[in-house]
Amino acid sequence: MQKKTGSVIEVRGLCKRVKDATGELTILDHIDLTIDAGSSIAIVGASGSGKSTLLGLLAGLDSASEGSVRLLGHELTGMSEDQRAALRNGSVGFVFQSFQLMPHLTALENVTLPLELQGGMASRDAAARARSLLEQVGLGQRTRHYPKLLSGGEQQRVALARAFVTRPEILFADEPTGSLDAATGHAVIDLMFELNRSHGATLILVTHDIELARRCDSIITIEAGRVA
Repeated sequence: MQKKTGSVIEVRGLCKRVKDATGELTILDHIDLTIDAGSSIAIVGASGSGKSTLLGLLAGLDSASEGSVRLLGHELTGMSEDQRAALRNGSVGFVFQSFQLMPHLTALENVTLPLELQGGMASRDAAARARSLLEQVGLGQRTRHYPKLLSGGEQQRVALARAFVTRPEILFADEPTGSLDAATGHAVIDLMFELNRSHGATLILVTHDIELARRCDSIITIEAGRVA
């Protein structure tokens, strides 16, 4: 896939507010960002600072209260969830702290699933691409295993393979090592950066680990809902 040049995300005046028992609470307050294609960006901040909320808004998983988010040339404001999902399909990959694998599917089936949902590829070709990604992440001999039979590190590697199998232009990762021990987490992160470089994707990473953040091209620090 030919990757985009220039900016892949443009954010202007982004705000997110929610209502609770005490009234309206501002989570994010007038955020302005431009993220270039092929770059790696770490979003850091204290717990509750709004960094995961920002990631969700950038990816179109949530809707802003005010302002605009332009993702891969498409303005998300006013789009329905179905429209945002269609935009994400094939163009965006996700890696989460909790892996979010389908427990009733094997490793190979979990990785093949995004291609099946995307459509347009023969089942044999989709399985072959998924198998190739699992081999790249060191799980070529575990393709028939269900998630419950895999370690946490293995499950996250399956999640990485699944994230890259559609050859996305952007990878969003939210605390991808939060459920792993230090050694396993470092191995998974090394693999994530290696895959990201080889696929030429843009990486947007939420983390509380400043050492991990320093491996990215730039760091965005969120404090009290604003870019510090």
